[in-house]
Amino acid sequence: MLMSKAELARQANISPITISRIENNMPCRMDTQRKILLALGLKPADKNKIFKD
Repeated sequence: MLMSKAELARQANISPITISRIENNMPCRMDTQRKILLALGLKPADKNKIFKD
């Protein structure tokens, strides 16, 4: 299922600006990464599928 940036931000309870910053390879906190992973239906162990660090 595809999800818009706005919907992902809503589901993760973070701002759409944060999503844009992450897309531009800016760093984010581990808690923010966890919220995004859970909103996408992934587990924290799947972090490397989404985030580069």
